[in-house]
Amino acid sequence: MTWMSLLPGGLDAPRWIAILAGLAAASALAAAWLALLPTGTVAVRARGLAKRRQSLRRDALSNRTSRRDRIQAQSFMRRAVTRLDLLRSSHAASVNRVLASAGLRGQEALVAYLFAKLALPVLGLAAAGCLHLGLTPFELSGLGGLALGLGLVLLAAYAPDLVLRNMAQRRATALVRSLPDGLDLMVICAEAGLSLDAALSRVAREIHAASPELADELALTAVELNFLPERRRALANLGERTGTAGLKAMVGTLIQTEKFGTPLAHALRVLAQEMRTERMMQAEEKAARLPAILTIPMVLFILPPLFIVLLGPAVLSSLDAMRGM
Repeated sequence: MTWMSLLPGGLDAPRWIAILAGLAAASALAAAWLALLPTGTVAVRARGLAKRRQSLRRDALSNRTSRRDRIQAQSFMRRAVTRLDLLRSSHAASVNRVLASAGLRGQEALVAYLFAKLALPVLGLAAAGCLHLGLTPFELSGLGGLALGLGLVLLAAYAPDLVLRNMAQRRATALVRSLPDGLDLMVICAEAGLSLDAALSRVAREIHAASPELADELALTAVELNFLPERRRALANLGERTGTAGLKAMVGTLIQTEKFGTPLAHALRVLAQEMRTERMMQAEEKAARLPAILTIPMVLFILPPLFIVLLGPAVLSSLDAMRGM
């Protein structure tokens, strides 16, 4: 019995030597590669920075391409809106306030809204024409096609207003819910000795994860306080942008504090307590309305099955007795 008999079948000694030589060469190459890799902290950080630079470059190129596409689309919409002179209309100013309350600022948002109000009814009218001519995969009667076409036109005409109103309402609800917490943070910043500008900036940074809407408004107000000539105008802009009662009350408190020199922390603490009390009263009011709201579902869906379960056997027994007689 030789040592070659211990090898697996199908492989002789020269093949095994070749396999072992290949494994040894691969191990030597891997060892040399690991030895040449940078092991110091500075080298590792430099390599990470190089990778980060490459990824940022790719993101910048892709963002530049998408931004160029957006600019082209925006320029087309702007040409259409400007040619019809819609930006100078009296309706544009009121729409701009609603857009600001929804968190959409700048003239680009106004141009997009006006273009949607202009283009969507045309598309709805085209869809109504297709329905009237019978260019649909399903068959409709003349009256049905006319009603569906008119519904499409009305929906397309009012869709931008509905979407914008929904966005403004959701943003206002988020602002009202997070405002007492923001006021508490402002009280802490004021008691720590920060000025109003610094307190707004710090609260905006701290509350951004919990409420991006409130952080956005407070950061913009802090910027306007530093750049506008009148601080009162910057504070009033906050109430005009949001349109919520809580932020308007906070703006009034801050304006009075700036005017009369009253302690900022005390005023904000009282305002936060009032807002929490008001929110508790609103919750109690909703709880008090709950029995009246539940009356209709109870009458329609709960009482009929209950009557059937309770009176059903008696009615069936009475019917059987009448049949027996």
